[in-house]
This record gives sequence, C-alpha cells and structure tokens, in this order.
Amino acid sequence: GDPAQIPSALIGRPVPQFSLPPLEGLLRDGQPVPGLTHESVLPPGPNEVTIVNIWASWCVPCRQEHPLLASLAQDPRVKLVGINYKDNPENARRFLGALGNPFAAVGVDAAGRASIDWGVYGVPETFIVSRDGRIRHKHIGPLTPEALQTSIKAAIDKAAQP
Repeated sequence: GDPAQIPSALIGRPVPQFSLPPLEGLLRDGQPVPGLTHESVLPPGPNEVTIVNIWASWCVPCRQEHPLLASLAQDPRVKLVGINYKDNPENARRFLGALGNPFAAVGVDAAGRASIDWGVYGVPETFIVSRDGRIRHKHIGPLTPEALQTSIKAAIDKAAQP
C-alpha cells in the first residue's frame, strides 16, 4: 500500500480545537501573516476548502513539495494555511523568504501539541477541511505532482461541494 494513504481517525470529524500564535515577522503583501485557530481554519465561503499543511524549515521533503503548495494556493477555491512544526522562527522565516510564502496564515506549533491533536505522524502532512469544518482528507508525506492530480484534486472537488 501507499504510506500516504494511512487512514486517519479524524476523517469526517471536526477540526480539533487549537490556537497557535503567528510566525513573528512573517509578512505577505506587506502585511503581518496571522496565526491560526480552529475558527480561522474554516473555509471562508461556499464551495471553498482550507488546506492545512504541517511543515518545518528543517524538513527536506517540505522544501521539495513547496512549489506544489504554491500552485495549490492559486486555486480560487483553496485557502492554504500552514502549521510550522517544532521549528526555529528565524529559520522558518528564512525558508519562506527563499521559497515564497503561499500561506494565508501560519501558526507556530513550537511544542508540537496542536499537531498531535491533528493526528500528525511527522512532517510534511496535509489536510483538506470542508466548509462545514470537518477534516475530509489527509495526505502523509510530501505532495507529489501525481498525488496533486489524483487524490488531492479529487478531495478538493468533493470537499468543495455544498
């Protein structure tokens, strides 16, 4: 089997309760990027989804998947947010400064507690949240072009339906 397809007990369940501070000093379009809470993960409008990506600057696969996240962020149905996992803030800012910041919000999970509540095994992991605030899909490991065109696109299409 595909290790990226490990089932999650959270599929179909509401987003866990959490509140994460922003990555200090991170800007997007000249404005500070906000942190994350369970409320801010909810998709902003009808037929939209939120993609939550758990990442770290020290994670080599996170660097490899980053261009795919940037392309996902271009989809008008998608709100892309990140949880920065057990990272040095300066390194995380440098990572996004070098590769670009596709995230509308970034929450800092310095202790890893919120990631545990999300059922994270390691980084990177990616979740798709439907407009009703439920986790609809989990992808373990780095996104690949193949996964993007098949399972991720299908999960976005399904989660975006009213």
